[in-house]
Amino acid sequence: MSLYTSDLKFPVAAAVPSAEPSAAPVAHSAPDPVPLVVDLDGTLIKTDLLVESVVRLLRRNLLYLILLPFWLIRGKQAFKGELAKRVNLDIALLPYHPDFLDYLRRQHAAGRTLVLATASHTLPARAVALHLGIFSQVLATDAERNLAGVHKLHALLALFGTKGFDYAGNASPDLAIWPCARRAILVNPERGIEARARGLTEVEAVFSDRKPLLKVIVRAIRVHQWLKNLLVFLPLIGAHAWGDPAAILLSLLAFAAFSLCASAIYLINDALDLDSDRAHSRKRFRPLAAGDFSLLAGGLLMPLLLAGGLAIGAVVSLNFLLVLLLYVLATCAYSFALKSYVLIDVLLLAALYTLRVIGGAAAIDVFPSFWLMALSMLLFTSLALVKRCAELESLRGNEKDSARGRDYHVFDLPNLTSLGTSTATGAAVILALYINSPDVAEHYRTPQALWLLCPLLMYWTGRMWLITGRGEMHDDPIIYSARDKPSWVVAGLGLLLILIAV
Repeated sequence: MSLYTSDLKFPVAAAVPSAEPSAAPVAHSAPDPVPLVVDLDGTLIKTDLLVESVVRLLRRNLLYLILLPFWLIRGKQAFKGELAKRVNLDIALLPYHPDFLDYLRRQHAAGRTLVLATASHTLPARAVALHLGIFSQVLATDAERNLAGVHKLHALLALFGTKGFDYAGNASPDLAIWPCARRAILVNPERGIEARARGLTEVEAVFSDRKPLLKVIVRAIRVHQWLKNLLVFLPLIGAHAWGDPAAILLSLLAFAAFSLCASAIYLINDALDLDSDRAHSRKRFRPLAAGDFSLLAGGLLMPLLLAGGLAIGAVVSLNFLLVLLLYVLATCAYSFALKSYVLIDVLLLAALYTLRVIGGAAAIDVFPSFWLMALSMLLFTSLALVKRCAELESLRGNEKDSARGRDYHVFDLPNLTSLGTSTATGAAVILALYINSPDVAEHYRTPQALWLLCPLLMYWTGRMWLITGRGEMHDDPIIYSARDKPSWVVAGLGLLLILIAV
């Protein structure tokens, strides 16, 4: 086993945001002569480099899934080595534990020796040490040995002896090390680990910023995004079937099916977009990007949500299930590849909105009208462009030129804005043509009231674009509208006009 040591201090990189821990010990003026050994995965960072490497590799090419078992057969050290050779992690964007890192910086400033000891491969481990500039030594997995559990303990005893080091960890493998450590430091310990650690050695401090699991799961599956799935009720309204209990039940089931499938895809999307989310001013707080929800937990929850959604879809009808499957496939295509192609991503986003409308129609066994389809595509294309322009406005405010993982640049804003406002105008024109069509006279007693829907639509879309141009738009215009009082007023007036017309 190789022990990587350096007589020179690593250069200090950009500081990671930190906060004062409530129970953090204060570094003394005289350095503690006992080295502090720090675990990496789950301790210094709130994620696992091995899992992140696998996700990034599969995103690059799913065919690597065939090679992974053969690498693993050769041993964990070989498996980690193959991943390290093929995956370059953006070390600066990793979710470091802010309170614990602040404590380590104070210990380093006081002159204490800090050692990074991890089961992760030496390549990313040394990159982390170089980035932070506070570790004088790195112990990690290499071609000869997987430095985990007992192997890590033997390496530490060979260097420092029993009770010759303090150890910071968080998980059950660390229980083998703490009895030989002078003191323990726990960082976001797993359930039951703190009590067991206190029975093995003196616990100096506990750092924890773990959030309630249910709250984290709700944020991870983006329950607030389920608002988009209310679009499945549009065919119910258009078909004047709001008095049919069976149609209402089928629409509710369609809403549930789309919501569960969408949440599964959101988890996939967030796992694939870790770096771009972490580089974003708001998206970096998403549970997977922030390390509040593990990639393994997300990987287990995703198929459960998807299976539940498809099972509900099968109960609704075969036609609805086919639409739902098309939605899932299109969303996966967007997440894995098409989101990086200029304008194709916008058109696909608009199609995904429209598929919700088609799904709602399939659920109650009606055929969506030409007018509804045309209005949906134009309106949702405009909203998808609002989403992209809002991201670019945010980049311009942060003095950046392009979006990470997107084929858009800040100088594209005028063209995208022009395209977005023209499609919004086209949606208003389609609505006017529909109101003037013979179909309206068949379904509405006072169709003249519907003409007021046109200025309402033009006001709402125009206001959305004005807010976007001012840099005040949320990443998602649908979510912005759900929190926007004028949007609620517009929706209420529109519903009132429809009721008057009926």
